[in-house]
Amino acid sequence: MTQQHRPPVTRNFLGPGHAESFIFIAIATILLTRFYLKLTGYPQVGGGNLHIAHTLYGELLMMLALLVGWQLLGTGARTLAVVLGGIGFGLVLDEVGKFVTKTNNYFYGPSAEIMYVLVVVVLVGTRALRAIRPLSAHESLASASAIAADGVARGLGEHERDVGLWLVERAHHGGAAAEDVEHVRALLQSARTAPEHLHAVATWIPRLIPGFINSPGLSRLIGWVIVATALGSLFFHTLGVALGGYFYRDRSVQIHLAGLSVGTVILMLGAVLTLAMALPAAIALRCADRVWPLRWLRDAALLFTLLSALVHFATEGFAALINLSIGLLAMAILSFQLDRRVGISSASRSE
Repeated sequence: MTQQHRPPVTRNFLGPGHAESFIFIAIATILLTRFYLKLTGYPQVGGGNLHIAHTLYGELLMMLALLVGWQLLGTGARTLAVVLGGIGFGLVLDEVGKFVTKTNNYFYGPSAEIMYVLVVVVLVGTRALRAIRPLSAHESLASASAIAADGVARGLGEHERDVGLWLVERAHHGGAAAEDVEHVRALLQSARTAPEHLHAVATWIPRLIPGFINSPGLSRLIGWVIVATALGSLFFHTLGVALGGYFYRDRSVQIHLAGLSVGTVILMLGAVLTLAMALPAAIALRCADRVWPLRWLRDAALLFTLLSALVHFATEGFAALINLSIGLLAMAILSFQLDRRVGISSASRSE
C-alpha cells in the first residue's frame, strides 16, 4: 500500500463551529460588559492606587480554558473550554484601547474598529481554512477518531455518532485504509449513548422562528431593499465626491456628504459590487424554485454589511452596531431560507 501524502496540518471537521462559537461568545461578552459598565457608571475594582482591570479576569478565564482543553476529554469539556475562552477573550478585547494608547484610554475611539477588524479576520480566516479544499480522507478519519475518543470518554449522543459515522464513510470513499476505517467505526458504534442537551437546544430553537420568515415574498422584499440601499449609497457618495464634500445643518435638518477619502472609496466599491450581485438575484427571485438568487443575495448582504461596518466603526464607533445588526439580520433570514431551499431540493432529488 502506498503512503498517502499528508499536509503539514490536519484540520478538524468540528473546528470551524467551535471557532465561530468562541468569537460569538466574545462579541456578546464585549456588548454585555460595555452595557453593564454604562449602567453602573464605570466602577473601579480595587483601592488606593490599585485598579484591577477586567482584562485580568479575561486572562484568567483564557488560562482556565487552556487547562480544561489540555486536561479533560469529552464534548462537555470542549464546550466549557470554548465558553471560558470566548468570555475571557471578550473581556481582554474590550480593553484594547488601554493597550494601544499612552494614556490607557478605555474610551479610545478606534477601539471599536480594532475589535471589528480582528473579529472579521478570525471569522474569515476560519472559513478560508475550511474552503481551501475539502477534507481529505486522512482528515475525515482523524476527525471521526476524535469523536470516537469522546465516546470512549463520556459517551455519544445520536447526532454526534451520526456525524462520526458520516466522516468514517467519507474517509472510506476517499481511500483511507480499510482496517483503520473499521477500527474507528467500531468505536463509534460501541460507544454508550449519552444525552445531547446542546443539540436538543439547537434543534428546538428553529421551532421558535415564525413561519413568515420562510416566505418567498420576504426574500424578494429583502432583495429589493438591498438593491435600493446600495443604489442610494452609491448615489450620495458619488454626489459627495463630485461636490468635494458638503455639509448643511439647521435646527431640524443635517446633511453631510463626505468628499473623496479612503472610506468613501470603500463604500462606493462595496455598493457597486453589491449591486452587481443583488440586482440580477432580486430579478431572478421571481422563479421560486431557484437556489442561486438566494445565495447571491446572501453574499451581497454579507459584502455590503462588512464593508459598510468597516467604515462606520471607524467614524461612528459602537453606534455602527445598529447598521451592522440590521445587515446581519437580513443575512440570517436569507441564510435560513437558503438552507431550507437546499434541503427541500436535496430531498426531492433523492425521491
